[in-house]
Amino acid sequence: MKKIVEVLPDKEALIKRSLELVLSKLNAAIGSNGRATIALAGGGTPKPLYEALATQNLPWDKIHVFWGDERYVPADHPDSNQGMARSAWLDKIDIPAANIHPMPTTGTSPAADVQKHEAELQDFFGTPTGTFPAFDIILLGIGDDAHTASLFPHTDALQVQDRLVTVGNKDGQPRITFTAPLINQAHCVMFLVAGSSKRPALAQIFAPAADAMIYPSRLIQPQGELWWLLDHSAGQELSNQ
Repeated sequence: MKKIVEVLPDKEALIKRSLELVLSKLNAAIGSNGRATIALAGGGTPKPLYEALATQNLPWDKIHVFWGDERYVPADHPDSNQGMARSAWLDKIDIPAANIHPMPTTGTSPAADVQKHEAELQDFFGTPTGTFPAFDIILLGIGDDAHTASLFPHTDALQVQDRLVTVGNKDGQPRITFTAPLINQAHCVMFLVAGSSKRPALAQIFAPAADAMIYPSRLIQPQGELWWLLDHSAGQELSNQ
């Protein structure tokens, strides 16, 4: 694993740097493989990145968009990660509908939709059951509780090692989430973190030793590159990492 930590002066600089990196990784993947795969994060921090991507002139027919987690709500619900990314970015570009791969959230149950999405991923990547495909880029954030995707402290999802996708749980509300092993297979994982409220969580995530069942972002140790892009408010204590 190659770990890079960058502390940017402010959120605007954080978004600018993340745009540079995402464009570089997308173009490199297209150059190597003829296509690029990216899994998106929810929350407020990456929204300006998606808005910036909407202004770029990219070969959208070669880019496939996924999500690292999703609330179990319809796409038009205000809490939908898919809905946010569509309004900020995907609805504004000429990307084939078949290149957008949302997590299903309108089936009979989260568990059934997890199985459906796992089958979709295996089919898209052509990987046999029991193996993990490698995304080109997975974008992540963290919560004040050190969760990432929908991998929350002390939840069953943290223990899943043999599945690509599982049911996450936030205060009794189901989510669909990539598992830690799937995230860790990625060529590039990029955390975008802003705000002073994240400092206590970051201190534990970066500590030499701490319990990943309490601080789930510690589980993310990809085989490829691991980027931590932090604004000054979040990362000033990590500047020397």
